[in-house]
Amino acid sequence: MPVSIEQIVAETREMPGEVVAELIDRILAARHGGIEPSVAASWKAETDRRIAEIESGKVKGVPLEESLARARKIAGL
Repeated sequence: MPVSIEQIVAETREMPGEVVAELIDRILAARHGGIEPSVAASWKAETDRRIAEIESGKVKGVPLEESLARARKIAGL
């Protein structure tokens, strides 16, 4: 008998967050294919650049609560 969606969700509640994230990634890759290597490389280059800007002090990060407040304001919440 196949496992129900409810059973899967219940089992994921017991798993660490990083395991659930990997499970989601694998399901998406299985259903829709993986990320093209050129796209993955572009995202890695962009994230590396942004991290370097923050670490060097060239760019200042925005605190999470401030970012969320801005998003709520834009969304009208």
